[in-house]
Amino acid sequence: MPQKLTYCKAIPFMKEKDFEVHKNYHDNQYGFSIQNDNELFCRLVLEINQAGLSWTTILHKEKNFRKAYSNFNIKKVAAYNDEDVLRLLNDAGIIRNRLKVFAAIHNAAEILKLQKENGSFKNWLDKHHLLTKEEWVKLFKITFRFTGSEIVNEFLMSAGYLANAHDEDCPIYKKILLQKTAWKKL
Repeated sequence: MPQKLTYCKAIPFMKEKDFEVHKNYHDNQYGFSIQNDNELFCRLVLEINQAGLSWTTILHKEKNFRKAYSNFNIKKVAAYNDEDVLRLLNDAGIIRNRLKVFAAIHNAAEILKLQKENGSFKNWLDKHHLLTKEEWVKLFKITFRFTGSEIVNEFLMSAGYLANAHDEDCPIYKKILLQKTAWKKL
């Protein structure tokens, strides 16, 4: 097993078989700002699918999710029909939960509306950036399906909208601060 440096509290205690997938997510995705709407949608779908399961399960199935959900192309997913729903519900490589499948399709259609009104899903999120967690949850619940408090919290934290994704002594914490500074300069 690779040497476990100072990281957030959870990483050093991962099981050996899960360490690399979590470390990769932790070091390169979790808490970093996402600029692409399809990737924001991807993160939302993954967070929704994690409900009731372990994040390890989702990380191990991410490639399967990408394939099953047209690489999270929002327009394609929003246009899914009954045949696509059946295909997803029969795909053993993803989470086959009817409510989660319908939520992904519905939420893609809602994101298309947000893009039309705001230019992008990211613009819509940015417009509400200073909301409290409770305000975010309320906004998500009236906009999307299958977005409870924990899902909204993890989505926003993982996409860089809420603080505390990483411990302050974690080396990735500093990388995220540098990224945020760079984006503000653009």
